Amino acid sequence: MNTESATPAPADTALSGSAPSDAGPSDAAPSDTAPSDTELAEIAAIEQVVAAVERAQHAKDPDAFLALFHPEALWTTAHGKVLLGLDAIAEFTRAVLPAATWDGRVTYEPVHIQFLRPDVAAVKVRQVYHSASGDADGGSEGAPLYVMTRQDDGRWLLHACQNTRVLTD
Repeated sequence: MNTESATPAPADTALSGSAPSDAGPSDAAPSDTAPSDTELAEIAAIEQVVAAVERAQHAKDPDAFLALFHPEALWTTAHGKVLLGLDAIAEFTRAVLPAATWDGRVTYEPVHIQFLRPDVAAVKVRQVYHSASGDADGGSEGAPLYVMTRQDDGRWLLHACQNTRVLTD
């Protein structure tokens, strides 16, 4: 997984960096130094939220899923339905998630984390649908983007999310 700070890097540069310090974005080029323990902890916390999305979806548990959202979150589904605020997300989720009919499993893998500020991260996720036998279901994938915010208590929550279906040729 790639991680980088708010300082943009050339497209061909793989970064091993991670969250910026609380001092804010730097004009300096990203370094090849190892992330600090604090930065690693922030990355791990974000990865745990993505894992919790996967668990909640698999369990068809609307309460576990909704607990991952900021109260003022917005969500756009893979089919373009825009949901503004936790109440709208909850209404949609409670109607759709428990009634979802799939025999397989969906996996969620954070593939890129970019810290826009120390308390805001853009997280690109690879979402793969697997058949009941465990095989990738005809290559069906999604490419969600989660903008997450760190709360005063240290929790990372989903704040602005776009789920995009990946079309195959």
